[in-house]
Amino acid sequence: MRDAAKGRGPVSAEHAGDLYGEMFLAQIDGPAAKPSRIEIWKTLWPGLAICGIASIAAAWLSEHYGAPIILMGLLIGLALNFVTSEKRTHPGLDFASKACLRWGIVVLGTQVTLAQIVALGPVPFLALLMVMAAAMGAALLVARATGASTAIGILAGGATAICGASAALALFGVLGAKRISQAQFALTLVVISMASAIAMSFYPPLAGLMHLDDRQAGFLIGASIHDVAQAIGGGYAYSDIAGSYATIVKLSRVALLAPIVAVVSLMYTDEDAGERHWIRKLAMPWFITLFLAVVVLNSLVTIPAFVVHLNLTLSKTLLLLAVTATAMRSRLDLVMQMGWRAAMPVVAATLASLVVAMAFSMMIL
Repeated sequence: MRDAAKGRGPVSAEHAGDLYGEMFLAQIDGPAAKPSRIEIWKTLWPGLAICGIASIAAAWLSEHYGAPIILMGLLIGLALNFVTSEKRTHPGLDFASKACLRWGIVVLGTQVTLAQIVALGPVPFLALLMVMAAAMGAALLVARATGASTAIGILAGGATAICGASAALALFGVLGAKRISQAQFALTLVVISMASAIAMSFYPPLAGLMHLDDRQAGFLIGASIHDVAQAIGGGYAYSDIAGSYATIVKLSRVALLAPIVAVVSLMYTDEDAGERHWIRKLAMPWFITLFLAVVVLNSLVTIPAFVVHLNLTLSKTLLLLAVTATAMRSRLDLVMQMGWRAAMPVVAATLASLVVAMAFSMMIL
């Protein structure tokens, strides 16, 4: 099997361990196997087609019933996880969950500029950092208290602190399946998406009950709701001014995706390069480097509004495909066996970010 994984031979039918097509992708990269683009496309097509159909269904449900599109993609993907029993779907699903994720993160950089972070101001920005730190700290503490690993706490806290499912996907790409099981990851995505949907419905009325002004409400909503679209939608549900301020706060959180993923990569890169391992550790994942480069470029060059909107749609599409494929790759029976303790790091991070954001919105703004 080792030789096959290095591209030295075909992957036989009895290689049941190649659950998600990693050996197939290794064969493509290997020196002994260089299939044509048409052959690669034919191999990827079954999984990509199923993932695309499921994503379209998720988009339809979201548009007609107002449900969060990422949550719909997750639930439909989990319901269709039986498709992985057909081995022909493995390469396509693996491609969608990895390649679509990475390029979706890169395109997301077109929504953020350094000027937006500067416009937030030093005091609100420091308050935002405190909210994010509280979310990550709470997730780490609860993960330890429930017997989970530090990596699970980082995944839950980082996803809650930054931008929900997209951040979870980016962090999982760095942490890897060796540290976080596919079932744990799928459950984390589901809880994050559900928490974000609930927050979008309840945080704006909560801000009204607290008699917050538009700017205070915008900070509360933008600093504590996970998903980008739901944070912005929740802000505009309160008022136009709150919506614009929530957008700035939320996109400032998104901009911190690159440094946080870089730190996690530095902490968890395997030391397998001898004396030069520290150099490899300092290198960020290529898609995070590109994300940061796109943010800088977007800050220096004025991109037309229609291009920004088009890129936002493209980013959402790619991330939806990645989430749906990830859910399909997850074993639903293992997700159900995780129990309530596995969801507690996300719950703790969500509550911590809400409490700290409420405190700062009343204290400093």
